[in-house]
Amino acid sequence: MTVRRLPATLALTLALFLAPALAVPGTASAQDPAHPVPRDDIYCPPALPPVDSATHLRVGDPAPDFDLPCISGGRVRLSDYRGRSNVLVSFVPAAWTPVCSDQWPGYNLARELFELHDTVILGLSADNVPTLFAWVHEMGGLWFPVLSDFWPHGATARAYGVLRGDGTSERALFLVDRQGVIRFMDVHDINTRPDLGQIAKALEALP
Repeated sequence: MTVRRLPATLALTLALFLAPALAVPGTASAQDPAHPVPRDDIYCPPALPPVDSATHLRVGDPAPDFDLPCISGGRVRLSDYRGRSNVLVSFVPAAWTPVCSDQWPGYNLARELFELHDTVILGLSADNVPTLFAWVHEMGGLWFPVLSDFWPHGATARAYGVLRGDGTSERALFLVDRQGVIRFMDVHDINTRPDLGQIAKALEALP
């Protein structure tokens, strides 16, 4: 079996990203997500119930396909990547909120990790396209497609079993292999950022 080693620069990046001190200025820290530093352009919600849904999906199940508008124009289907690359489907609850504004920019720092494992990210939110466009622009841009699950509202989140009662999605990750099979999933505490170390382990375990 071939062992893929992380380049030294990537290992350093991951170490920095996993450190509690690293956070987008003004957003929630990994240690205290309920008390972000105030910012005029970020809405700070109170602590929410960690999980408010019950997904029927399990590791080994086929990932439900979807066809959603992208903030850069056009539409993206999950099945477009079948046979081409692995996909990390990343649901976040809402634009302009602290933990979400910390999580996705963190994946910019870890881009080399995903590319090492031939994995793309598809970021999904139930916000509409203009809202997501403005938010991503404010964050300085992202290297992966951001898709709107706005209409029919939350239909993709519902298909994955991660639509919350308030119409937002859970903070959830589904790692889908080239055959369209779910290999890792994490329906995470909505108040905290998912552990990148767990994602790295899941990437290493891909067939």
